Amino acid sequence: MAKSHSRPHVSDDNPYSESQFKTMKYRPDFPARFGCIEDARLHCQAFFAWYNTEHRHSSIGYMTPQAVHYGLAPALRELRQTALDTAFRASPRRFKGLRPTPGKLPTAVWINPPAPEIVTTQTPSPCTVNS
Repeated sequence: MAKSHSRPHVSDDNPYSESQFKTMKYRPDFPARFGCIEDARLHCQAFFAWYNTEHRHSSIGYMTPQAVHYGLAPALRELRQTALDTAFRASPRRFKGLRPTPGKLPTAVWINPPAPEIVTTQTPSPCTVNS
């Protein structure tokens, strides 16, 4: 891995990679040093499998990347809502009387979103002829 010399909040950084590297570095099983390249590869293979299939990400409604990528997230969100409704009915005081809802799923994910289209509602001025 090469050290990034980019400044924070610079648009050419990949926020998904940055997040993944931070998660990797702060896991308890991340070694101070790898013995060899094969050790690093084995560690990364296990980490990426866990990160994509088990680790729940707050920015995608506490779903796994695999669930979002393969379209499983809406059904899982409905299951979570059912479980939350059951818990709410059993003990509404636990939730201060407010029905809990699972995190929202993203509608689109961008590194550099396209510029919004500008829609004008003004009517053009009529042309006048000099009299």
